[in-house]
Amino acid sequence: MDALTGLLDGPRARGAFLMRSVLSPPWALRIQDEAPLTLMSVVRGGAWVVPGAAPEAAGGAGAIRLLPGDVAVLRGPDPYTVADDPATAPRVVIHPGQVSATPEGEWLCEAMDLGVRSWGDGPDGPVVLLSGTYRMRGEINQRLLRALPPLVRLPADAWHCSLVPLLEAEMGKDAPGQEVVLDRLLDLLLTAALRAWFARPEATAPGGPGAYGDPVVGRALRLLHDDPARAWTVAGLAAASGVSRAALGRRFTELVGEPPMTYLTGLRLALAADLLREPDATLGAVARRVGYGSPFALSAAFKRVRGISPRDHRQRGGRVI
Repeated sequence: MDALTGLLDGPRARGAFLMRSVLSPPWALRIQDEAPLTLMSVVRGGAWVVPGAAPEAAGGAGAIRLLPGDVAVLRGPDPYTVADDPATAPRVVIHPGQVSATPEGEWLCEAMDLGVRSWGDGPDGPVVLLSGTYRMRGEINQRLLRALPPLVRLPADAWHCSLVPLLEAEMGKDAPGQEVVLDRLLDLLLTAALRAWFARPEATAPGGPGAYGDPVVGRALRLLHDDPARAWTVAGLAAASGVSRAALGRRFTELVGEPPMTYLTGLRLALAADLLREPDATLGAVARRVGYGSPFALSAAFKRVRGISPRDHRQRGGRVI
């Protein structure tokens, strides 16, 4: 497994929120749903995305234009605004739980309902947006979230992907098992989009192309990803990479952004977080698979780094240990 594969092998939507929004100017949506990650694409018309402060407060600073076929990935939980113009004041606020309301607090969910996963001003609006939102932080590899800027934009002419039309077609269906189909399509589209973005010159992923192409750090990364459960030490990893401990530590930190053992801890805990979502996986079995000698050791590391226990992590994903 290469480092980029390890980084992208994480999105696992569970009942993701997907919506087709049909809008007519002037319009502006203030998104403050606190979701960890949202993927957005323009089907018809155009939109501006303004990260951070509301456009009327920031003068549209940092606004990015989206055109048909463009895909944007927005990292939460910070708010952002999507509008027909950066200067348009928000008409709708999206709260946690995907509750829509006016800025004054009047609920709009039913008033703007247009049918199966469709919402907006009316069925014939000139702007159509698709959005897919991951609801839980546990659905996304935390290393991936740390690697992303607040807003990633992939222009339509920068990559070729047939998944957006397929996602739009599936969003309009109300068939048995449809939620699972949409979850997997969202995961696939996000992975394809991020793989294309990380290949661009302006993108930098921890353990990405620069580090992976280095003869020393690249070998160390491959060793860690191939066998994360091994009882690695800096000295052992340095010997396997053909350099001194000091040389590996200095070079690894320079290219990857963190020391080798810190990187290994993050890798192990990301793998554990995914494994804990499996209904039959015990804490002891997960600990052994990712290189911890006991459930207690895994729990201590998980809570220290992620701020919650493995039990709480699993419960938040809808399962109990």
